[in-house]
Amino acid sequence: MSIREDQIVRELSHYIYEHPDEQMALMPVYDAARDHAQRGTCTHSRRCPLVTTGAVVVDERNRVLSLRHEGAFALAEAEPEEQDDSLSEAALRLLTEAVGIRDVWTEPDSEGPFLIDVTRAGQHRYGPRLRIGFRYLFRAHSGTITPMVIEAGAAAWMPLGEIGIPSVRDRLHGHLVGAP
Repeated sequence: MSIREDQIVRELSHYIYEHPDEQMALMPVYDAARDHAQRGTCTHSRRCPLVTTGAVVVDERNRVLSLRHEGAFALAEAEPEEQDDSLSEAALRLLTEAVGIRDVWTEPDSEGPFLIDVTRAGQHRYGPRLRIGFRYLFRAHSGTITPMVIEAGAAAWMPLGEIGIPSVRDRLHGHLVGAP
Protein backbone atom coordinates (compact mmCIF):
# COMPACT_ATOMS: atom_id res chain seq x y z
CA MET A 1 0.00 0.00 0.00
CA SER A 2 1.18 3.55 -0.52
CA ILE A 3 0.28 4.56 3.03
CA ARG A 4 3.63 4.55 4.76
CA GLU A 5 4.32 3.49 8.32
CA ASP A 6 5.44 7.00 9.22
CA GLN A 7 1.93 8.24 8.32
CA ILE A 8 0.47 5.64 10.66
CA VAL A 9 2.91 6.72 13.39
CA ARG A 10 1.83 10.36 12.95
CA GLU A 11 -1.86 9.43 13.12
CA LEU A 12 -1.27 7.33 16.25
CA SER A 13 0.85 10.06 17.89
CA HIS A 14 -1.80 12.69 17.29
CA TYR A 15 -4.56 10.41 18.53
CA ILE A 16 -2.65 9.40 21.68
CA TYR A 17 -1.99 13.08 22.38
CA GLU A 18 -5.73 13.81 22.05
CA HIS A 19 -6.77 10.69 24.03
CA PRO A 20 -4.06 10.00 26.63
CA ASP A 21 -6.33 7.56 28.48
CA GLU A 22 -5.96 5.16 25.53
CA GLN A 23 -2.16 5.27 25.44
CA MET A 24 -1.56 1.91 27.14
CA ALA A 25 -3.79 0.01 24.71
CA LEU A 26 -2.19 1.63 21.67
CA MET A 27 1.49 1.58 22.61
CA PRO A 28 2.21 -1.93 21.21
CA VAL A 29 0.73 -0.85 17.89
CA TYR A 30 2.61 2.45 17.99
CA ASP A 31 5.89 0.64 18.75
CA ALA A 32 5.40 -1.82 15.86
CA ALA A 33 4.57 0.99 13.41
CA ARG A 34 7.55 3.04 14.59
CA ASP A 35 9.80 0.01 14.21
CA HIS A 36 8.56 -0.47 10.63
CA ALA A 37 9.08 3.20 9.82
CA GLN A 38 12.65 3.16 11.15
CA ARG A 39 13.65 -0.15 9.52
CA GLY A 40 11.65 0.29 6.34
CA THR A 41 10.47 -3.31 6.53
CA CYS A 42 8.58 -5.80 8.69
CA THR A 43 10.69 -7.98 10.97
CA HIS A 44 7.78 -9.44 12.94
CA SER A 45 7.16 -12.61 10.90
CA ARG A 46 3.62 -11.68 9.80
CA ARG A 47 2.56 -10.91 13.37
CA CYS A 48 2.27 -7.19 12.75
CA PRO A 49 -1.03 -5.50 13.46
CA LEU A 50 -3.45 -5.37 10.56
CA VAL A 51 -4.46 -1.78 9.80
CA THR A 52 -8.03 -1.11 8.69
CA THR A 53 -9.78 2.16 8.11
CA GLY A 54 -13.38 3.28 8.14
CA ALA A 55 -15.49 6.38 7.71
CA VAL A 56 -18.16 7.20 10.25
CA VAL A 57 -20.55 9.50 8.39
CA VAL A 58 -23.17 11.43 10.35
CA ASP A 59 -26.04 13.37 8.77
CA GLU A 60 -27.84 16.53 9.88
CA ARG A 61 -30.15 14.50 12.16
CA ASN A 62 -27.17 12.78 13.88
CA ARG A 63 -27.87 9.48 12.16
CA VAL A 64 -24.96 7.27 11.11
CA LEU A 65 -24.54 5.84 7.63
CA SER A 66 -24.43 2.04 7.74
CA LEU A 67 -23.92 -0.37 4.87
CA ARG A 68 -25.61 -3.72 4.27
CA HIS A 69 -23.14 -6.46 5.21
CA GLU A 70 -23.89 -10.15 5.64
CA GLY A 71 -27.62 -9.59 6.12
CA ALA A 72 -27.32 -6.75 8.62
CA PHE A 73 -26.12 -3.16 8.70
CA ALA A 74 -22.57 -2.34 9.74
CA LEU A 75 -20.09 0.48 9.56
CA ALA A 76 -17.82 0.32 6.54
CA GLU A 77 -14.28 -0.88 7.15
CA ALA A 78 -11.53 -2.15 4.88
CA GLU A 79 -7.81 -2.43 4.48
CA PRO A 80 -6.17 0.46 2.62
CA GLU A 81 -5.26 -0.29 -0.98
CA GLU A 82 -2.29 0.64 -3.15
CA GLN A 83 -3.96 3.73 -4.64
CA ASP A 84 -4.76 5.26 -1.22
CA ASP A 85 -2.52 8.09 -0.09
CA SER A 86 -3.96 8.36 3.42
CA LEU A 87 -6.07 6.35 5.82
CA SER A 88 -8.92 8.87 5.69
CA GLU A 89 -8.83 8.80 1.87
CA ALA A 90 -9.07 5.01 1.99
CA ALA A 91 -12.11 5.24 4.25
CA LEU A 92 -13.88 7.62 1.87
CA ARG A 93 -12.92 5.54 -1.18
CA LEU A 94 -14.66 2.56 0.38
CA LEU A 95 -17.89 4.51 0.84
CA THR A 96 -17.70 5.99 -2.63
CA GLU A 97 -17.31 2.53 -4.15
CA ALA A 98 -20.04 0.99 -1.99
CA VAL A 99 -22.80 3.60 -2.18
CA GLY A 100 -21.56 6.47 -4.31
CA ILE A 101 -21.36 8.97 -1.45
CA ARG A 102 -19.90 12.36 -2.29
CA ASP A 103 -19.89 15.79 -0.72
CA VAL A 104 -18.74 14.85 2.74
CA TRP A 105 -16.73 17.10 5.01
CA THR A 106 -14.91 17.07 8.30
CA GLU A 107 -15.73 19.35 11.16
CA PRO A 108 -13.10 21.97 12.02
CA ASP A 109 -10.20 20.43 13.94
CA SER A 110 -11.45 16.88 13.20
CA GLU A 111 -9.03 15.81 10.48
CA GLY A 112 -7.33 13.05 12.50
CA PRO A 113 -8.79 9.74 13.58
CA PHE A 114 -12.04 10.05 15.48
CA LEU A 115 -11.48 6.67 17.11
CA ILE A 116 -8.78 4.02 16.99
CA ASP A 117 -10.02 0.67 18.15
CA VAL A 118 -8.00 -2.49 18.65
CA THR A 119 -9.36 -6.02 18.35
CA ARG A 120 -7.40 -9.06 19.49
CA ALA A 121 -6.65 -11.91 17.11
CA GLY A 122 -9.49 -14.40 16.93
CA GLN A 123 -12.12 -11.76 17.75
CA HIS A 124 -12.43 -10.47 14.19
CA ARG A 125 -12.71 -11.85 10.68
CA TYR A 126 -9.24 -10.79 9.53
CA GLY A 127 -7.26 -13.78 10.80
CA PRO A 128 -4.62 -14.34 13.48
CA ARG A 129 -3.28 -10.79 13.78
CA LEU A 130 -4.13 -7.89 16.06
CA ARG A 131 -6.49 -5.54 14.18
CA ILE A 132 -6.23 -1.78 14.55
CA GLY A 133 -9.08 0.26 13.08
CA PHE A 134 -8.61 3.93 12.29
CA ARG A 135 -12.06 5.53 12.13
CA TYR A 136 -12.59 9.01 10.73
CA LEU A 137 -15.61 11.20 11.39
CA PHE A 138 -17.30 12.89 8.45
CA ARG A 139 -20.50 14.87 8.02
CA ALA A 140 -22.89 14.70 5.09
CA HIS A 141 -26.45 15.66 4.29
CA SER A 142 -28.82 12.71 4.23
CA GLY A 143 -29.57 13.46 0.56
CA THR A 144 -25.96 12.66 -0.30
CA ILE A 145 -26.99 9.02 -0.64
CA THR A 146 -29.40 8.60 -3.51
CA PRO A 147 -32.85 7.33 -2.53
CA MET A 148 -32.33 4.35 -4.84
CA VAL A 149 -29.40 3.12 -2.69
CA ILE A 150 -31.47 3.47 0.48
CA GLU A 151 -34.57 1.86 -1.07
CA ALA A 152 -32.51 -1.06 -2.40
CA GLY A 153 -31.31 -1.69 1.15
CA ALA A 154 -27.60 -1.23 0.37
CA ALA A 155 -27.31 1.49 3.02
CA ALA A 156 -29.33 3.12 5.77
CA TRP A 157 -29.11 6.09 8.09
CA MET A 158 -29.18 4.51 11.56
CA PRO A 159 -30.06 6.28 14.82
CA LEU A 160 -27.08 6.67 17.11
CA GLY A 161 -28.48 4.20 19.65
CA GLU A 162 -28.58 1.41 17.04
CA ILE A 163 -24.86 1.45 16.27
CA GLY A 164 -23.64 -2.01 17.23
CA ILE A 165 -20.05 -1.08 18.10
CA PRO A 166 -20.08 0.29 21.66
CA SER A 167 -16.80 2.21 21.32
CA VAL A 168 -18.08 4.03 18.22
CA ARG A 169 -21.54 4.62 19.69
CA ASP A 170 -20.12 5.99 22.96
CA ARG A 171 -17.56 8.24 21.24
CA LEU A 172 -20.21 9.58 18.88
CA HIS A 173 -22.64 10.17 21.72
CA GLY A 174 -19.99 12.14 23.62
CA HIS A 175 -19.10 14.11 20.51
CA LEU A 176 -22.59 14.82 19.17
CA VAL A 177 -24.73 14.97 22.30
CA GLY A 178 -22.10 15.88 24.87
CA ALA A 179 -20.32 13.89 27.51
CA PRO A 180 -22.55 12.64 30.35
